[in-house]
Amino acid sequence: MADKQIAVIMGSSSDKDIMNKCLEYLDYFNVSYETKILSAHRNPDDLDAYIKNIESKGTEVIIAGAGMAAALPGVIASKVCIPVIGVPLDSSPLSGVDALYSIVQMPPGIPVATVAIGSAGAKNAAILAVEILALQDNKLRNKLIDFRKNGSKIKK
Repeated sequence: MADKQIAVIMGSSSDKDIMNKCLEYLDYFNVSYETKILSAHRNPDDLDAYIKNIESKGTEVIIAGAGMAAALPGVIASKVCIPVIGVPLDSSPLSGVDALYSIVQMPPGIPVATVAIGSAGAKNAAILAVEILALQDNKLRNKLIDFRKNGSKIKK
């Protein structure tokens, strides 16, 4: 198993509460990940530096949570050739609908898989990332099958 198969990036420390739901599911599936707080708007140079070598570090999927203008997932997707999953966060007066539209409407050639707004989306982003990894990992695939048989809930 690669050192860090999944990168979970959020645009702000205020996104941690929701994105922790994603991490709970990644922990359940025992998938390695790294988390970063990097904004496409507030620290684009730091984001660029992190993304530059992300694929060579063994990262296979990126989950990016962002609210409001939600540029983060799209900016990341424009710089990598691995799957990016965008999680729209409810951090604006528009209740996350603005983030959903920002993430889901990427131009042709720069896809971002988009999940539901908020904690349901954070959980589904983790599961989708695990499904992608399970395409090449039978042990992980079997754990997904058991997860589905048991009602798609984490057993603590």
